[in-house]
Amino acid sequence: MDVQVENAIEIAWNPHSEQSLKSQAIEFLNQLRSDPQGWQVCFSLATREPRASEVVRHVALEVVNTAIQGRQVDESGLLLVRDSLLTYIRSIYGGTGGDVLQDPVTIQNKITQTATYLFTALYSSQWQTFFGDFLALVSTAHTSVQENFIGTSIYLKILMSVHDEIADVAIQRSPEEQRRDNKLKDLVRERDAQMIAQSWQNILLYWNPRDGRIIDQCLSTVGKWAGWTDLSLIINDSLLNVLFELVSFPPTLTQKEGGNELRETSLNTFIEILAKKMKPNDKLELIEVLRVKDVVSQLISSPLLHDARPTSNYDTDFAEIVAKLVNNAVFDIVNVLEGASPVDPILLKGNRLLKEFLPFVLRFFADEYDEICSSVIPCLTDLLTFLRKKAQTDVDYASVLPLILQAIVAKMRYDETSSWGNEDAQTDEAEFQELRKRLQVLQQAVAAVDEQLYIDTICGIVGNSLDNFQSQRGQVDWRDVDLAMHEMFLFGELAVKNGGLYSKTKPVSPAAERLIGMLSKLIESDVASFSHPAIQLQYMEICVRYSTFFEANSHLIPRVLENFVRFVHHDHVKVKTRSWYLFHRFVKNLRQQLGNIAQTVIQALGDLLPIKAEMPEENSENDDMSSDENDRSAIAVFTSQLYLYEAIGCMCGTPAVPVENQVLFVRSIINPLFADLESHLSPAGAGDERAILQVHHLIMALGTVARGFSDWTPASTSPSAKPPAEAISEEFSRTAEAILVALETLSSSVEIRTAARFAFSRLIGVLGNRILPQLIRWIDGLLSQTSSKDEMALFLRLLDQVVYGFKTEIFDILNTLLTPFLQRVFSGIAEPISGTDDSIQLSELKLQYLNFLLVILNNDLDSVLVSSTNQPAFETVISTIEHFAKDVTDFPTAKLAFSVLVRMVTTWGGPDRQSAAPKTHNNTPSTTQPSLPGFDRFMMERFSPLCWAFPSDANFNPKDAQGRQVLGEAAGLQKAIWAKTGQEYLTWLREVELRGMGMNEASMEEYLHALCTFDAKRFRQFFQALVQRRNR
Repeated sequence: MDVQVENAIEIAWNPHSEQSLKSQAIEFLNQLRSDPQGWQVCFSLATREPRASEVVRHVALEVVNTAIQGRQVDESGLLLVRDSLLTYIRSIYGGTGGDVLQDPVTIQNKITQTATYLFTALYSSQWQTFFGDFLALVSTAHTSVQENFIGTSIYLKILMSVHDEIADVAIQRSPEEQRRDNKLKDLVRERDAQMIAQSWQNILLYWNPRDGRIIDQCLSTVGKWAGWTDLSLIINDSLLNVLFELVSFPPTLTQKEGGNELRETSLNTFIEILAKKMKPNDKLELIEVLRVKDVVSQLISSPLLHDARPTSNYDTDFAEIVAKLVNNAVFDIVNVLEGASPVDPILLKGNRLLKEFLPFVLRFFADEYDEICSSVIPCLTDLLTFLRKKAQTDVDYASVLPLILQAIVAKMRYDETSSWGNEDAQTDEAEFQELRKRLQVLQQAVAAVDEQLYIDTICGIVGNSLDNFQSQRGQVDWRDVDLAMHEMFLFGELAVKNGGLYSKTKPVSPAAERLIGMLSKLIESDVASFSHPAIQLQYMEICVRYSTFFEANSHLIPRVLENFVRFVHHDHVKVKTRSWYLFHRFVKNLRQQLGNIAQTVIQALGDLLPIKAEMPEENSENDDMSSDENDRSAIAVFTSQLYLYEAIGCMCGTPAVPVENQVLFVRSIINPLFADLESHLSPAGAGDERAILQVHHLIMALGTVARGFSDWTPASTSPSAKPPAEAISEEFSRTAEAILVALETLSSSVEIRTAARFAFSRLIGVLGNRILPQLIRWIDGLLSQTSSKDEMALFLRLLDQVVYGFKTEIFDILNTLLTPFLQRVFSGIAEPISGTDDSIQLSELKLQYLNFLLVILNNDLDSVLVSSTNQPAFETVISTIEHFAKDVTDFPTAKLAFSVLVRMVTTWGGPDRQSAAPKTHNNTPSTTQPSLPGFDRFMMERFSPLCWAFPSDANFNPKDAQGRQVLGEAAGLQKAIWAKTGQEYLTWLREVELRGMGMNEASMEEYLHALCTFDAKRFRQFFQALVQRRNR
């Protein structure tokens, strides 16, 4: 059997084995794993002499370990494995002498795992000498000297493995496993913790400085076990002396023996010990016992972290570990101080330690390397939260705030090695901007503690930087100017937190007043003339963010616009494309203040408007990047160019520009686009892909100009939003016609349909009711035979806007186009689906179809659904709603379908026969007739049964939250029908519907009583409970 298993493993793991043979081998091994006796063969194979190959032994031990962990081995088998394993380990690792071949590391790890699984199974009762048996390995036979290297190493590995198995907090455990592990930890603490701690002391005393590898292992083990064992057993002079010696300079061990690695391990041991949960006073005492302050102080002044800091030899990994130690210590100190009462004696010690550690925090926070700085941000955040509570009453605490704020601001600055805009440094730039976001949070925390300090500090930095720029005529470091402008940008978090800078022409706050002063100085200093791209971008961002400043200082707008015009022509692609967007934002925010400068600016931008579509490069390495990340891609540039068109639309529509000039401006923009569109239609129709893309871009540009020109929407009640003049609408009617011609010519292209749909939604605001006669052509073009469900859903959403906006004017047109339009929607719904995406699109189409019906019903256009023109389609409309209302696989659609039915009942059911007040179900019938003849009977026969058909589906789960919502809508439908039909509905339910369902008399009485007497909310709850009872 051993031979079979060995051969199977060799074949399965041999990359050159035949596939059929390999499959047989794998199948054999899978059967072996499930065989109750398979582990015995594997254990024998793993420990036999002569030894099998490493892969055979590794797989064999894995089978054994899986069997033990999976409880496939009974107690007698476990004891057999224990005895055999101990015999093997003593022979190989016991240091008995002779030429013993050591196991490879992979086998050592597997054997360690075997021992660990045996520990969890046997330690509580059958193997109480577990740790003592393996501790014996550290000494060779017949001697008490712990000089056995391999035995000591395997002993420490087993200790580490035991910790990982029962005490590693990063591992998720079931409640049963957690109870087992807690019991084992208690037993270890009770039986063997003292012995194990003494063994660490002995190992450290013997092996330091003989071999750094053992010291490293031992300290790592101590650090892990410190979290769940008694620290009084661990912390002693021997351990502390070794730790202090290893972190000292110069190190005792030579470099080749691992001095640097051991120093890092010793620091990690400090960190692990310090992380142990304990009482506040004990934690502060631990910090002092470990002499953390002295250790950190020595390390900071050491050559490794001090002399080498400005050089390439600076050990950033080591500095990060020291920073983490400082972070954890300060976190613990602050935590103690926060929980202490004002009269607690612990405050004196905590305050003293905090003041001692603060310089360390600031040292690492100011480190040139961001990863080191980031290591102390958590403790600094906690410290500022603490200071927010204490600084108002404690002068000592308040005095540290300026130091912290200065350090934060200094860290906001680009370092001297940074080169903005360098493609090779994009990752570093992104990381720095992420760090700035974290620093901003710290600044806000400082402002929350001492707002005036924050205001004075930032205003001083900005003012000094702008003064230097003026006095030195721009010959300053761009990093200083960038820092000042970045801080000015962030200052708005405080200055405009209430929504603006001014209240009745006066600053809303002292911070707003200071910001207004900084903005004035920014414009007057002409910092926009600075040539560095980062400064130019910051300038535009600030002008856009604080556009309300220019509303009160409109005399500065021409100067700023002049700078914007220069930036939109910039040579740097990032500045240029970003400036197009920012220019659009600036113009849109200030369109009421632009005045007659519009014409000058429009003319200055003329050279940027020609559109040149570029096909995306195949197999481009940037294909997966978004336009924000890849500013040089053709699609990203075009997207930014559209912002220019929208900005120009805004400027054309400025109220200060006379209508006749507006017409001229619009023509100057759209006429070149018309000519370009006409020239590309023929090649696009012939299948020229670049021509199709050009037409797509031109349509998008035309639609974007319209969006920029007018903020008005049909049915708008805002007094500030007015429809454009007739002359303007006439010009944009030409735009709509040009787009329609392109759409009708190229309706088979999804790109053209997408662009046309985009333009259609933007043209509504400039055309008004002029768009209504064109609706049929828009529908024909946008809903072609090749249109996807997603396109239909999007167009339905647009049509909702049109119906709502022109509800008083659209009846005749809607009456004409409704049936053919709905036929296309029905065809889309009926198409078979293929794949998840198609299923999602279908769900969206159904929702938008139902929403469209609701818009018609809610805007007094219900008669269009039942007109003589559309009567033939009415049955299909009702059938689709019925189908959706019974679909238990799509709860959102079913819920909306019931909402549509309720609306139909309230619209066509006539006046209420029953009020909302509770009634009995023996009321006298009313003779009130429905507004739609025969609809009272129709809704009882067609709508009411749906309320029971939905929950009667075998796949319906009444406990599903979304399903219960649908039941709530179904209950609302029944209440609506009862309100319109009264006793007639009750009779129908009793004699036909409920009896046909097999409901008994008692249940019918209960149901009918609830329907008549409960209010809507109570009946909804009753119906949901009733369905749940019936579905048990």
